[in-house]
Amino acid sequence: MTAVPTTSLAPPVLVVGAGPTGLTAAHLLGSRGIRVVLVERNSTTSNDAKAISLDDESLRTLQSADGLDEAIYPIIVPGTGTRYFGVGGRPLLHARGTGDQRLGHPFKNPFAQPDLERVLREQLDRLPSVDVRFGTRLTDLIQEPGGVRASLRTGGEDGPVEELEAAYLLGCDGGRSTVRDLLSVPMRGRSFPDVWLVVDTLEDTHDQRFGMHHGDPDRPVVIVPGRDGRCRYEFRLKPGECAAGSPPPLALVRELLRPYREITPAQIERAVAYSFHALLADRLREGRCFLLGDAAHMMPPFAGQGLNSGLRDAANLCWKIADVLAGRAGDALLDTYDTERRPHARAVIDLSVRLGRVVMTTSRPRALLRDLLVRTAMLTPPGRRYLTEMRYRPDARVRAGAVLHADGPGCALVGTMLPQPRVLRGSSHHLSRLDDVLGQGWSLLGIDVKDDDWTVVARAGLPDATAVDVHLDDRAPRDGADRVGIADADGRLDALFTGLTGSFVLVRPDRLVAAVFTSDRAADVGAQLRTFAARPRTDDADLDLDPEIQHDSQGVPR
Repeated sequence: MTAVPTTSLAPPVLVVGAGPTGLTAAHLLGSRGIRVVLVERNSTTSNDAKAISLDDESLRTLQSADGLDEAIYPIIVPGTGTRYFGVGGRPLLHARGTGDQRLGHPFKNPFAQPDLERVLREQLDRLPSVDVRFGTRLTDLIQEPGGVRASLRTGGEDGPVEELEAAYLLGCDGGRSTVRDLLSVPMRGRSFPDVWLVVDTLEDTHDQRFGMHHGDPDRPVVIVPGRDGRCRYEFRLKPGECAAGSPPPLALVRELLRPYREITPAQIERAVAYSFHALLADRLREGRCFLLGDAAHMMPPFAGQGLNSGLRDAANLCWKIADVLAGRAGDALLDTYDTERRPHARAVIDLSVRLGRVVMTTSRPRALLRDLLVRTAMLTPPGRRYLTEMRYRPDARVRAGAVLHADGPGCALVGTMLPQPRVLRGSSHHLSRLDDVLGQGWSLLGIDVKDDDWTVVARAGLPDATAVDVHLDDRAPRDGADRVGIADADGRLDALFTGLTGSFVLVRPDRLVAAVFTSDRAADVGAQLRTFAARPRTDDADLDLDPEIQHDSQGVPR
């Protein structure tokens, strides 16, 4: 990993909140040379083991921040998905996803959030453009035509207040977001009365590399082993056992853990009773301010997507801010953050709610029907793929925003995440991950195209991009004067681009495919990219989140 010099003369981007989302946003911006001020009201990173699973997309995002994934791998358990058990503890299925075949990283990876935050914080020291200030909280903000004026207080209530001028402000400050409150942005959705007990334990004997969801209606339980003897247990509580927010009695903790292990107080890292929410902010952008992570959306834990959704937010937004600050794009590009992230965040929230109702039901008839349907589906190849590869996860395709959909070969790729196979690079045939070839910015892949086609495309007004010649059919890669050549290493590159010979694939910095086209359409694609950012209409009327419960800007039911 290499330090990136500070090149921006623009005011800094202010990131409020140094949890995983804020820390990741600081890395994504700072690794592009953007000046960042990161503030956190607490004096250190969190010691609470909250989120416990990083998915392959999140690891790929960290990879894009100058190879940050290398520092993260030592603290995760490269996982093998989740095993589901039904009534009476009978096995139902093992959902493994697609392994590391799609995005270049293991599909689901347990970790301890304190370790993640510590490593992310330590790694910021290599970025001279990032100014980290713990023990500093946002007290007020005023939006102005050219930026945001933020009031920052250091220390306690009597501490000094500094006025900071920022180009943009990113609210990554959690479910009770000060930024969201100051912007008067409400959340919509619902809260759930169910109470769960979370116990993070030490010196545990579980050594599995997969999570376990026990869907017995008498007592639904989640078990997720971690590194170095850590293990998380989550128990659905019965009425009267413990109220949400109350300290759980040691006797209750011991009773619930007894089927799995004996526990001493010293082996309990954390025990908390909580209920959960399914909420989405009314808008993710307010002028020059943006909401990310739990400040933007909160969801039940059953899909393991809360933290990962926050990192998805950062990946989508930060390259856009960098392009705007560098003069490569206009302000309207930033409107696409809400347009692109809102539908997927809403769909993940809905999935999390459904999984909770199905997997963690306390109704015995419903649980028996669930088990029957799962076992029946597992008897058929389509049903088995649907469940074991977790194809029930929401479609992440971006249908509106900074993408150009068109009919023709490759149209199914547009708006989706480009897979990351391993490739052979250049005449040396160096084995590389695809993203390490593409770099941090835009990239343009020519699939067995001719030199004349590259000449036409060069005049089309496309974004400045890393030019990559893709050589199919096991032909040796060769570099051009201003292009890098790659070839297939394991069959996945050829499979990805089958049928696209003669086409170009334009890939955004967040690895989303923006367009697939032939050279005769290049000028039209360039023109559309220069005009696509007209602000799309956002209509929340179809928000599918049980709107009977309204929440104020702090996410608290009214």
